[in-house]
Amino acid sequence: MTWSEMQPLLEQGTVDTLYMVLWATVVTVLGGLPLGILLVLTDKGGLLQNRPVNKIVGAIVNVGRSLPFIILLIALIPFTTFVVGTFIGPTAMIVPLAIGAIPFFARLVETAIREVDHGLVEAVQAMGGGIPTIVRKVLLPQALPSLVSAVTTTVIVLIGYSAMAGAVGGEGLGSKAITYGYQRFDTTFMLVTVVVLVAIVTVVQLIGDGIVRLLARRGRTA
Repeated sequence: MTWSEMQPLLEQGTVDTLYMVLWATVVTVLGGLPLGILLVLTDKGGLLQNRPVNKIVGAIVNVGRSLPFIILLIALIPFTTFVVGTFIGPTAMIVPLAIGAIPFFARLVETAIREVDHGLVEAVQAMGGGIPTIVRKVLLPQALPSLVSAVTTTVIVLIGYSAMAGAVGGEGLGSKAITYGYQRFDTTFMLVTVVVLVAIVTVVQLIGDGIVRLLARRGRTA
């Protein structure tokens, strides 16, 4: 396959991959952030200590994290079809991508929130601050650099997931690599696809690291 033949395929695959990953990231953050906060608040010694709730939520998160994505992708076909109307295409892939990443991101959020100095929480409590105030004014701002790192890691995981989704009706670079590289024995096209994926991951990591460093500098000068 010549470069002129590869280019439109790679461009479309890149657009589809970025589309899937972007919207899956949005859904993952919206679902995983409150879940991770809930795990911290309901744990032993937490502001909303509730061991049964913590155990149930923790078990759900652990099960979600332990399932191989390709199996989850296939198992969710009926649910994806119910939500989107089809299980094929980049829009349909957003559903399993987000469901697969939410438990992973929730654990990263939990770890980030636990790193916050408990003394700050106690200080806000002493001033009469309630749980919503503590979450908005202390936990999230103090954990922000770690949360950005968590989002960066999750985006990179989603890029890998999106490539696997190409095996089950998804579009994107993974689908292009399977259809035009593997099935047609075009090693050059497969290698170029891998290079593009590596480039996307590298850019995402650089952006995430840059934001974390910026937040860290602002925190030191505040």
